Amino acid sequence: MRPVHITDTTLRDAHQSLWATRMEIGDMLPILGKMDSVGYWSMEVWGGATFDSCLRFLDENPWDRLRVIKKHCPKTPLQMLLRGQNLVGYHHYSDEIVTRFVHASKRNGIDVFRVFDALNDIRNVEVAGRAIKEAGAHFEGAISYTVSPVHTLDSFIDYAQQLKELGADTICIKDMAGMLTPFRTERMVRALKDQVGLPVHVHCHYIGGMAPMNYLKAAEAGADIVDTAVVALAFGNSQPAVEMIVAALKESPYDTGLDLDLLFEIAEYWEGVRSAKGLKRGITTLLSMEVFSHQVPGGMMSNLVSQLELQKAGDRLADVLDEIPRVRAEVGYPPLVTPLSQIVGTQAVINVLTGKRWAIVPTEMKEYIRGYYGKAPGPMDKEIVQRVLGGEQLLSPDIRPGSLVKTTYAEVEAEIGDLAHSEEDVLMYALFPNEAHAYLSAHREGAEKAVFLMGGEGSHTKEDGSVDVNQIRELIKIIEASDVAEVIIEEGDNKVTLRKSGVVSSPSAPAAAAPATPEPSTDPVGLPAVRPDAWKTIVAPMVGTLYTAGAPGADPFVSVGDTVEEGQTLCIVEAMKLMNEITAEESGIIREVCVSNADPVEYGTVLFYYEPV
Repeated sequence: MRPVHITDTTLRDAHQSLWATRMEIGDMLPILGKMDSVGYWSMEVWGGATFDSCLRFLDENPWDRLRVIKKHCPKTPLQMLLRGQNLVGYHHYSDEIVTRFVHASKRNGIDVFRVFDALNDIRNVEVAGRAIKEAGAHFEGAISYTVSPVHTLDSFIDYAQQLKELGADTICIKDMAGMLTPFRTERMVRALKDQVGLPVHVHCHYIGGMAPMNYLKAAEAGADIVDTAVVALAFGNSQPAVEMIVAALKESPYDTGLDLDLLFEIAEYWEGVRSAKGLKRGITTLLSMEVFSHQVPGGMMSNLVSQLELQKAGDRLADVLDEIPRVRAEVGYPPLVTPLSQIVGTQAVINVLTGKRWAIVPTEMKEYIRGYYGKAPGPMDKEIVQRVLGGEQLLSPDIRPGSLVKTTYAEVEAEIGDLAHSEEDVLMYALFPNEAHAYLSAHREGAEKAVFLMGGEGSHTKEDGSVDVNQIRELIKIIEASDVAEVIIEEGDNKVTLRKSGVVSSPSAPAAAAPATPEPSTDPVGLPAVRPDAWKTIVAPMVGTLYTAGAPGADPFVSVGDTVEEGQTLCIVEAMKLMNEITAEESGIIREVCVSNADPVEYGTVLFYYEPV
């Protein structure tokens, strides 16, 4: 008997692929104990897009989430997806930040680190790999599998050898786009086992329907572990259902030994969550089958659909899917996995929505073309490179891209100041400054007011009247140990919510009185109500969040009265997880700034008025 082991992806990749990473900690808590008792090789619960989604969309602290899951799953190794030098973000971080993040992740509950680089550039894995070994965790090196004229079996085996030399404990075939076929899988697994000699972990997305057949051929070829998800979050853009794979391998040499009845009990719970939230099942459609043409991964596809709907352009999906392989070929065939999937996908969306190919280029795409993400797998289109970079030189292949990032932990710690109360807070800010600053600010104010509101005389304050934070922590512990998911405390017009995850929401302020209708007047800067005909507009090319400066607290790119040149950056619109620089199409004088920093903007929102010169 040579049983195949199972990694469960329900709490990370599955809901990232099907539910756009919107699963909350409250959804997980009631079933964690039973999932922990299944006997999985590991449970993938963290990393990928779950880190920033907690901050962006769920009002959760990702570190709190990890600690809570670890507390409820003491028996099963917890696994995360780490994007090499990108960690859980979308660009490189300094070596010090990478090392500290890995050690903090291990300290807070991660046992297995699956590390990949979107370009299979070993230079982007080196620092994280060494840190994982230093921390005493399991280092799983992942091959980003794709199909292109420049990707071959030999190139994948060579990369796996480099991962082994770096200290990898296992090798993962990461088939993020569902491009593997059964016989490709068999050949690749056999080659890895024969030539590299490490245990092989196979990760396939269902998408075009090949994954279950891939797993069977992988088992026959000697694969040790495969990835699955609970049936309510399986199929479609996600992984195959664990119930299916366990049943298929029963009474074979590869029998997983897992209890199907327990798995079905867990599945019933998740089916209830799915139904209550009104979420769709994973299904395979013609669009899914066309993955063998457009190669769009599951997580990318669900996010792409969500973003196009946000842009009110859901009907342009087919056009975007036609554009993606064209853009990919023009920039050297990068595998479509984070962050390159977002970079290529966003460029395709912008090309389609604006009707002007390569007219707006996100900062991340420019940096990729320059070589700051690593070495492109194949040659890039010289005309595109010239159009994007002009005469700028590409990064020398002798320079490791991550070595160019010099941000120190001390600098980040000083920048966030007293908003951070732990190394984890500082790291969160280092990775996602805007989102972390907003979260830490809101929750510091919320926690202070919560304590004040709940205090009877002296009950939650010290003798000197200051807040007794320990009392609040004790209350959170009581909630955590109970069957109650959250407690809502109301006093007057204020409301405070304490949740099991330890999150304390900001209290709602009393409704403000409606402002008096202002008298008609000119603009504060004296501009007339009717703008001159010579003035032109600069509008938002997409839905997103506008930033007037490149970093919190920095001077704005432009102000009223500034003269700008063609191509000069005016602002940034953050959309689809990328920073898209909005530049001047011609020289002119900024006459009016119509939006404020961090304002949400719709497609077509006027951002600036300018007068051409």
